[in-house]
Amino acid sequence: MDAQSYTAALADLRGVRDEIKKARAALARLEAQRDKQIGLLATYDKAKAERIAPSAGLSLAEVVALVPALAPAGLAADAPETAPAVEAAPATPDQPGDGTNLPATQALGAVAPAMSAPVQEAAPAQTTPADARPRHAPAQPSAAVPAEQGMPRTLPSIPDDAAGQGWFTHTANLLSQRPNFTQQARTTVFLDTDTGVLVHRNQTHRLSLGAGTAAEILTAVFHAVPEGAERIYITAGDPWHRDAARYPYLRDAVAAWLNAPTPGWRTDTGRGRDRMAGHFVHARNPVGRYQRDNGDQHVEIRSVGEWFDVDGDDPATVRDAFVLLWQALRRHWSDAVVMGSPSQTGRDLWTRTIPQRGQYAEGYPVLSEELRGLLHATAGQGRTELITPPDVPDQLPQLVEYDRTFAYAKHTWKSPVGTPRRVTAATFAAWSQKEQMRALYGCGHWQVRVTVPDTWQHVGLLPAPAPGDRAWHYPNTPGTTFTTWAGGPEIHTALANPITPWKVEILDGILWEDGKPLDDWAKRLKETWTNLTAQAHFQGASQQSRAAHLASRAVRAILLYGIGSFAQRPRMVTGTTPRTLERDVPPDAEIIGFDDEQITWQKPTGFSRDPNAHPEWAAAIWSGARAALLTQRHRDDNTHAGALHTPPGSVIAFRTDALYLTQPEPWPYHHQPGDYLLKGHLASPVTAPTTEEELLTLRDAGRAALAQTAGEA
Repeated sequence: MDAQSYTAALADLRGVRDEIKKARAALARLEAQRDKQIGLLATYDKAKAERIAPSAGLSLAEVVALVPALAPAGLAADAPETAPAVEAAPATPDQPGDGTNLPATQALGAVAPAMSAPVQEAAPAQTTPADARPRHAPAQPSAAVPAEQGMPRTLPSIPDDAAGQGWFTHTANLLSQRPNFTQQARTTVFLDTDTGVLVHRNQTHRLSLGAGTAAEILTAVFHAVPEGAERIYITAGDPWHRDAARYPYLRDAVAAWLNAPTPGWRTDTGRGRDRMAGHFVHARNPVGRYQRDNGDQHVEIRSVGEWFDVDGDDPATVRDAFVLLWQALRRHWSDAVVMGSPSQTGRDLWTRTIPQRGQYAEGYPVLSEELRGLLHATAGQGRTELITPPDVPDQLPQLVEYDRTFAYAKHTWKSPVGTPRRVTAATFAAWSQKEQMRALYGCGHWQVRVTVPDTWQHVGLLPAPAPGDRAWHYPNTPGTTFTTWAGGPEIHTALANPITPWKVEILDGILWEDGKPLDDWAKRLKETWTNLTAQAHFQGASQQSRAAHLASRAVRAILLYGIGSFAQRPRMVTGTTPRTLERDVPPDAEIIGFDDEQITWQKPTGFSRDPNAHPEWAAAIWSGARAALLTQRHRDDNTHAGALHTPPGSVIAFRTDALYLTQPEPWPYHHQPGDYLLKGHLASPVTAPTTEEELLTLRDAGRAALAQTAGEA
């Protein structure tokens, strides 16, 4: 085979790869549809697994795994997930009571006490008939999930031997410490690639960008700004999407744009204290990092969409927003610098709030890699769930959107600190009820076996693993039993919700001391957000008002993505290798593109030695935010808000901080973090959405309709 044939064969192979991707995506959709139909059939009183299995092309065991209530009587004793829960017996010298000699799914659990529920003021009586109870569709599997991963994934457990105990420590010589240097600002320009308008300081230029390649953008910008720029924000145009029609996925188009030849430049390898190097491939907000071939000039091309949504705003308004953001942050941090992304900025500002005196003056230690990996696998982020017909009517009477304002800022007042300790089922069972309740109120992450009450008619409360990488769903079928991990706020909600307590058995747990490592940081950001929001409301000039609004959204992004950055996901690195050095491509890398000059590849790098990796903080905040979507108390108004304070069957969807309902609710709104803001309202009947795209279309229509109504008023 010669070089030309080899290149042609590789191109054919990429085509086969893309066809496989499409086939897997189609298969995943069909399997999800099949599983949903099985769930629908299970609502029939006389449904039998042995009749459904051959129709579905599944084994009897696979059908029972999908719908445990269909288990034949002879199989019930063999299914630990559907067997009656057993409370752990006290430990005896002959019979250890912690269940550590059993597999995780069979370990004895300690039943958590039902907590006193809040006063029920808004939760209506459950009058929905049994056959109309909402059963939520699991989150859609990842398009790349192979067929063998169609079943819900099994979450990891802590080993029962000494190795498991060794997880409960910190990584040696790795701490979050206050920096002893001043962050340096970077020369920044703002470019609209649709119009060619470039704003640099107070000057405006109009550029000719040709086809909008990275090379053409760099050439045009450095011709207009001879002294150079270190950061180019793209405010509109998304040049990395211009060849999207040639690729099956946006991410592939973005990777090709970033790695296209840039004469005179090469991929950046980092500098000084900045360890960020290489391109970051993201479908919507990529980052291109480039370095002069002959010189020490570095530049980033970034999307301003990382910070806020631009709705036709020109580059000058966007620049003004960043100036206002910097000025507002400086009131709370004398050395504040707006960095490339909200997450970088958030973490840098947080490190400058680490106390210089007291218990953590030396820094906050980073958990062991094993515990970080466990939290990564078992602590999901926002709740995203769409409830579709027949679980809701085909025609909805209305569609109302409520969004929790600056939601995560509501849940930063308490976070886990110190060396964690393990709480086994036996340990939990041996505690008094007061000690158990104190632990569940505290900062913990719990492995639990959960049973949905037989009388339950509302939405699911606790996340359970669904098919697909990091996918979750929320079982709510009466009598369903499942095993999962959940944070303290969600466990508390399950035990003290305003309808009826769920049965929760503690199988294992991680418990920390209560601390306030994020409180000072979050308070300063909340004050900054409040000030900018007020400026946007009272500012006379429309452009300055808009700039202040965008700056307030940027503060929200700093907190939101700053918290997300503490989670420290395993990283994927993208790199390039010259075609002449093909053998130097890392052996564990996946080749994602190539041309006559170079090969583009990516590979996972696992967890880095990040001194600011604190997934326990992110997990606690995410758990609190998911719980607040269900029920949240307003002390000043002596009332509650959330999904559980709506009639059964009226919840259409959850989207991180947003709740979609079929009717308005009289929930208080005081412009405070966590308050439910009426964001959109379609007052006339609409067809129930069945896909995320349909929901987003209705969302946009609802927001436009509400804005029009407010304008007319």
